[in-house]
Amino acid sequence: MTATAVQGVVRIAMVAGEASGDMLASHLIQAIKVKLPEAIFYGIGGPKMLGQGFDAWYPLEKLSVLGYVEALKHYREISGIRSKLKRRLLKAPPDIFIGVDAPDFNLALEKTLKQRGIPCVHYVSPSIWAWRGARIHKIGAAVSRVLALFPFEPVLYEKQGIPVNYVGHPLADILPVEDGRATARELLGLSSQLPIFALLPGSRQSELEHMADTFIATAREIHQKLPNALFLVPLATRETRLLFETALYRCDARELPIRMLFGHAHEAMMASDVVLVASGTATLEAALLKRPMAIVYKMAPFSYRLMRRMSYLPYVGLPNILAGKFVVPEFVQDDATPANLAQALLNLYADKATCARISETFREIHLQLKQNTSEKAAAAILDCMPLAVRNNAFAAAA
Repeated sequence: MTATAVQGVVRIAMVAGEASGDMLASHLIQAIKVKLPEAIFYGIGGPKMLGQGFDAWYPLEKLSVLGYVEALKHYREISGIRSKLKRRLLKAPPDIFIGVDAPDFNLALEKTLKQRGIPCVHYVSPSIWAWRGARIHKIGAAVSRVLALFPFEPVLYEKQGIPVNYVGHPLADILPVEDGRATARELLGLSSQLPIFALLPGSRQSELEHMADTFIATAREIHQKLPNALFLVPLATRETRLLFETALYRCDARELPIRMLFGHAHEAMMASDVVLVASGTATLEAALLKRPMAIVYKMAPFSYRLMRRMSYLPYVGLPNILAGKFVVPEFVQDDATPANLAQALLNLYADKATCARISETFREIHLQLKQNTSEKAAAAILDCMPLAVRNNAFAAAA
């Protein structure tokens, strides 16, 4: 029996590698604490996890890079962090390890920990349904259980005999099913008649480096055709805000009616008529908020060529993947020009019937993903813990 089991304190190691993982992990920590109030959480995480009492040995920004080229640039630092973290976890083993997304970092770590008898749960299925499907065998060797966010994922793991739970997506539990535009505009002090476009160029610094100029140029094109339009740009960190401000100066675009927000991405999207969004979790957020959107996917050319060769699906955006069809337009790499993006956004703004159909499709997706996710995930994680650990923790809590 481990020392932690005797003391009734469960030690949970976690690694999240980007803003979306930070959000998922923070809600999971909160749900686990309901069952195990004395549990302690540590590893790699972000500000939302810290807000739940997480002990971050390294900040998640260290892992937050986009694409193969960018990962190679930071390989030595990231590899060094993983080696140090592995040694520390093996020296003082946690009762369970939870890898929150970040599969390129987490799977190798999970394989080593699992081989040493530490249960490993991977929260968020890697995108084996979109690309790198052969990686499912690597996943099976590395994890004790996968927690899948989307309903089409479990069957892929079940076919390979890998334990899996469909838990839905916590954003579907958090975000309102009904339209919140009027409330959001009132909160932000915006007119109900104003044409508003939300611009979300990404949460990673590397995304801003690739996207900022394109998003600003798109705003300029729209402003020329719709002079009373307002652009809301929510930015997650001081670093990304500085990158966007620098891009405004570089593009000589300070005259544009752009209102930057520190955070408040959900409010910005809810208040908008149409959203321009970099491919990633923010596309799902926009869908759950029932907003028509254009999706942008840009990365380093070499990274993109590799991804394109390995892709299985014609879509890159989660809303289209979940719908199984092109519900909203996607602009990938060279097609993501300011002229193309501006025209798509203006077309959506003008076509209320199409926007209504998009909203109804997104409502159906929302109801499918609304599964009381954090509680389901917490229950699955408790089931993966050694019985002695659970029993002693519950006895201590009682």
